[in-house]
Amino acid sequence: MNWDGLLEATWPKPIDNLESKQKIAAALAAQASDGDVIGIGSGSTSFLALLALRERIHDEGLTIRAIPTSLEIESYCAALGLPLTTLVAAAPDWCFDGADEIDRHKNMIKGRGGAFVREMLVFAAAKRRIILADPSKFVDHLGENFSVPLAVVPEAANLVISELSRTLGFVPQVRPAGGKDGGVINESGSLVMDLPIDSSVEPAALEATLLCTPGIAATGLFIGFDYEIIS
Repeated sequence: MNWDGLLEATWPKPIDNLESKQKIAAALAAQASDGDVIGIGSGSTSFLALLALRERIHDEGLTIRAIPTSLEIESYCAALGLPLTTLVAAAPDWCFDGADEIDRHKNMIKGRGGAFVREMLVFAAAKRRIILADPSKFVDHLGENFSVPLAVVPEAANLVISELSRTLGFVPQVRPAGGKDGGVINESGSLVMDLPIDSSVEPAALEATLLCTPGIAATGLFIGFDYEIIS
């Protein structure tokens, strides 16, 4: 497959660990069967997998419907000619997505791209789940390289900061937007905040505390899911 022209034409910035991610993408595309409904993850590795899938569709005439996890990936699916559907109309036979961090117990942090609410919904609905992860994603404990994303009701930002400072001793920060003043607002209308954590935190207990905190609608912690890893 001629990756270079497609990458140059459509992806907005250089992709790190490109060769490794291309190999992962090719392995992922080999999983597809005719008639599948596939949840399409967000991020650069998922984008490369989408290109590899498009190549199989073109070469073999596969009929596949896509459920995208973000507006960005939805636009890529449309541009590449993949028929779209939604969780309202169909359940994904399987899905694939990337991860920011994966610990030794297969707990994950996702959400660096801000699409973690839709990613969680598609991931939970899928009958089979595949995570695409190059070696840089594996850590001894969550929080080594990334904070935990939070989807927060905008009016509750100060309350969330106060509550988490009191209950956890960690202070979440509003994620600054790149194209406007103020913070990032995700596709569900929530304010994105990032919570730094360290190795003292047990992921399942942290998730329970966060989801019981008034004002937090969702988190980027993916805990207790059964999934396969292609790396």
